Amino acid sequence: MALVNSTLMNETMRAVVWQGNAYNVAVVDLPMPTIINQTDAVIRMSRAAICGSDLHIYRGTNDGMPAPFGLGHEGVGYVSEIGTGVGSLRVGDPVIVPFTVDQGHLHTDLTSSLYASYGNGGDIGGTQAEYLRVPFADDGLIPIPSLEHTNPTTNESVSLINDYVMISDIFATGWAALDYAGFQPGDTVAVFGAGPVGLMTAYSATLRGASKVYSVDYVGDRLDLAESIGAIPINFQDADPVDQILALEPDGVSRSVDAVGYEQVNRNLTVQSDVIIHNMLAVTSAGGGLGTVGVYNPQSNNTATAPRASTVHTDVNFSLSDFFSGGYKWAAGPSDPIELAPNLVHLVASGKARPGFIVSDVIDIEDAPQAYARFERHEATKVIIAFD
Repeated sequence: MALVNSTLMNETMRAVVWQGNAYNVAVVDLPMPTIINQTDAVIRMSRAAICGSDLHIYRGTNDGMPAPFGLGHEGVGYVSEIGTGVGSLRVGDPVIVPFTVDQGHLHTDLTSSLYASYGNGGDIGGTQAEYLRVPFADDGLIPIPSLEHTNPTTNESVSLINDYVMISDIFATGWAALDYAGFQPGDTVAVFGAGPVGLMTAYSATLRGASKVYSVDYVGDRLDLAESIGAIPINFQDADPVDQILALEPDGVSRSVDAVGYEQVNRNLTVQSDVIIHNMLAVTSAGGGLGTVGVYNPQSNNTATAPRASTVHTDVNFSLSDFFSGGYKWAAGPSDPIELAPNLVHLVASGKARPGFIVSDVIDIEDAPQAYARFERHEATKVIIAFD
């Protein structure tokens, strides 16, 4: 049964919106979200983040829903309203908004499927807005007990809130990347990509007891950040990254991770969607594991939803006989922040993990278009939009 007469009806909010033009986003007024179903909650956003996956939309290569639609799928906020069917949350509760949307029913499929998420079109909305409606809120939000009495204006509290924002996607994704690769404490790990997900993968590997972590990228500031958490930086523009890693690990690494996805670049900084998988196979020791969490979207000629989707090429050729004889294991896909939340929230609440170290920019929502452009140019590592 739908509920009406929300106190926020007929009001507007500011939101970051994709309007269908490559390399361009706008901040506009949208109708305030309202309670539609009994199991909904409306969240007053405190922090939202710009993700590398948002750049696929920004560049016009993500073939998804027709524009316009609100952007963003990472964030933390406070419960503003709840439907009568919400039992575990109260108005004012601080929560993480994970990028995965709970679907409200039991899945009995034998195979996993991609999750619905915010910021990709439809009527769900995006987290880069002052308010957000969350369906099936009891199971679709992650409570944050340690923020219940936190003043969001103090430096310590701002840092802690930023830590929790990372659990909504990239910390969980970096953690899951290691699971996909079959990680065990003591393993050596090569992480391809030192963007937000790659840094979270390297950080997770360190937290989980990796003996050595190699971080492969070409952006100096990101490699410096990787080195600051104990990873060994590998600049693939200086020399072939395979040669650099094998010079230090003659037998190869135990695990390797693709944290970039289909818009990865080669040493000439030209998009080449298969360069990382070939490098991973070349540096991973026999019997080792590979994990892919970088996004791979299909090629499409549908310019109505993505003007540059036809530039995407995701076919990869490699030797199955080599893969077979090497005894490799390879898993790929998105993470599930809700499933990982108990562990990751505890790590942050206890002070054992501080994933917000990657935040380079904290901005007002009105500055989002410029921040997207800086992020695209690798002039920012992780951008947080602050609403309070």
